Amino acid sequence: MAKYAAAIDQGTTSSRFMIFDHSGKVVGYDQKEHTQIYPKPGWVEHDPMEIWGAVQSVIAGALAKSALSSNDLAAVGVTNQRETTVVWNRKTGKPVYNAIVWQDTRTDQICNELAKDGGQDRFREQVGLPLATYFSGPKIKWILDNVDGARAAADAGDLAFGNIDTWIIWNLTGGVNGGAHVTDVSNASRTMLMNLKTLDWDPDMLKIMGIPRALLPQIRASSEKYGVATGSLAGIPVAGDLGDQQAALFGQTCFSPGEAKNTYGTGCFMLLNTGEKIVPSKSGLLTTLGYKIGNQPAVYALEGSIAITGALVQWLRDNLRMFDFSKHVEDYAATVQDSGGIYIVPAFSGLFAPYWRSDARGAIVGLTRYINRNHIARAALEATAYQTREVLDAMNADSSVPLTALKVDGGMVYNNLLMQFQADILGVPVIRPTVAETTSLGAAYAAGLAVGFWDNVESLRANWGQDKEWDPQMDAATRDKLYKGWKKAVTRTFDWLE
Repeated sequence: MAKYAAAIDQGTTSSRFMIFDHSGKVVGYDQKEHTQIYPKPGWVEHDPMEIWGAVQSVIAGALAKSALSSNDLAAVGVTNQRETTVVWNRKTGKPVYNAIVWQDTRTDQICNELAKDGGQDRFREQVGLPLATYFSGPKIKWILDNVDGARAAADAGDLAFGNIDTWIIWNLTGGVNGGAHVTDVSNASRTMLMNLKTLDWDPDMLKIMGIPRALLPQIRASSEKYGVATGSLAGIPVAGDLGDQQAALFGQTCFSPGEAKNTYGTGCFMLLNTGEKIVPSKSGLLTTLGYKIGNQPAVYALEGSIAITGALVQWLRDNLRMFDFSKHVEDYAATVQDSGGIYIVPAFSGLFAPYWRSDARGAIVGLTRYINRNHIARAALEATAYQTREVLDAMNADSSVPLTALKVDGGMVYNNLLMQFQADILGVPVIRPTVAETTSLGAAYAAGLAVGFWDNVESLRANWGQDKEWDPQMDAATRDKLYKGWKKAVTRTFDWLE
């Protein structure tokens, strides 16, 4: 009898394989980083073959470290960096171009052209998304338009598209030898190509973007059996698929309308469960799919996406060489009482929610001779909290349900200074669960549900436990003053690109 469920968590900077027991506790784990490729300013790419190699490596590594075999696993789920776009040849299994990463801004001209007729919100009613470089559809169009022979091969049915979930599942279930070409509703809802109501590819969107339907995967539920794994997981059902932020929502057991979570990673992503109801956003949020369990109705969500949070700390580490390890940012930040009046607005690839300004670029404002690297470190952490506040304000406006507490997860939630400042600037408690890697857990839950390892979603709630809570300690006047300064700083980044 299999005792565990597992997840492949393919993120923006690394791939992980995590094994969980029935109570949701981690029993095995391995992780490997992959190369970030920057061919031009604003361009961000990954090598899909390197990613697939890393995934195979961490599967073997986690099994070896935990002294388990694949036979101990009931099922495996996949969760992934969303919107990152791969187009490959079905016959050779080789990509026609590097994966274009969600942060990449090369499709701004495509988006601007499409926005000339109807504006940035031209397609919001069908797909729930503004026209932005973030999403997969324009990236597919760019590959078909710019890679030699790609469009002809796509028209002939020789090519396949997928976000990273689709690429992993296809390879995992056999690749050129009959691999399953599938995605789930949560990932499909990030392409600008799926209709929110029908949960199928929208023929009008495909026509406008110039994307042949034969290129696209089949859209399935987030929790169902897609196929059987080959390689080191041979014979194990591949039965869960969720975009990373939806997986975190699921792992945080936010199963009721009005429950929300915020994940702090390379970027920052807040999701609010809106139940079976599609809630259009008037405040710059995304209307997206939360998840779909088997034949049950789909669950929708509102999402606020922030492009750069943890990536700002990486930038201080790698580009400015301010410290050797990301965790040291807290040590520097803690040596000063405040940011010395500076704000860092990390609009490296424009601003996402709630602004959607691809013309914005990053800025440090308020500099004086008083400022040192400790103030910069603190301002970098505070930028994450301010951006989260903007998203929370938008969510409250759209949903008319004021959030009373925020469940948090991801790598940055072990930064106590950041979490306390987050509670202070929001004015609500911030709560970290015992398992903070809820993205992997959510994918494992989805896979385990599909094969009966867990009975139903309610049984998963019992696994959720609180590790730490931060309560607001800042007075309202200080909070308002600091936040007003942030809003002013953000406006200084607008209209940088002509």
